[in-house]
Amino acid sequence: MLTHVIQTVEKIAATVPAPVGPAPVTLSELLQRFTEVDRPLADALRERLPGGEWVIDAIDGAVQYLQGLPQWCTTVTLVRDGEAVLSVTHSPALGETYAAERGKGAWRDGRVISASGKTSLAAALAGTSHPHHRQPEANAAAGRALPGMLDAVGAVRGLGPTSWQVAEVASGRMDLFWLFGRDAENLLGGALIAAEAGAVVSTADGSRWTGDAPDFLVAAPGLHGAAVLALDPTRDR
Repeated sequence: MLTHVIQTVEKIAATVPAPVGPAPVTLSELLQRFTEVDRPLADALRERLPGGEWVIDAIDGAVQYLQGLPQWCTTVTLVRDGEAVLSVTHSPALGETYAAERGKGAWRDGRVISASGKTSLAAALAGTSHPHHRQPEANAAAGRALPGMLDAVGAVRGLGPTSWQVAEVASGRMDLFWLFGRDAENLLGGALIAAEAGAVVSTADGSRWTGDAPDFLVAAPGLHGAAVLALDPTRDR
């Protein structure tokens, strides 16, 4: 089934048209233009995917897409009993596809991937983002945690949509990623890919992550404990 899903996602993502005209200038215009592209793409995926409960993010990175930037991807995740069991995420601009099956491993373009072997946060490339729907309490928590991570890591960058950044941690091209807020649609698939590649997936305080958790952290095994401490604003500096 995985091969079929990969082919389906790649084929349909290739049909997404380039944005036409200037970028939206109001939120309502942004939402309207996004819906005009996202809805038929999501419908096409649902029609062609095998039966089951699918979480579909047809254009993760919608803002970048509408701004004419290449940092967006299409992600589909099969969920059973609330757990992701298969996920595929494809970047048309990069021509790359991440995929994973629970208990079977994770791959980029058919090659097995694994998380970074780094053990020092000072050498780490970290990514972050925030959910598209407003969550004031999560934003406040993110603000309190940010200084500790900025002090600890080599660099913090926002390198694309949430699901793609999590997958990049899975492959070792990034070393860790964190997010404050609930964002299961964007995190379920990437979290499976990362876990199958040997990265550690948790909440910001190191607890077990689920789709309704208030925050998210994924890191290389040798960095996870230090990343949890770096995100704790109460720890001694």
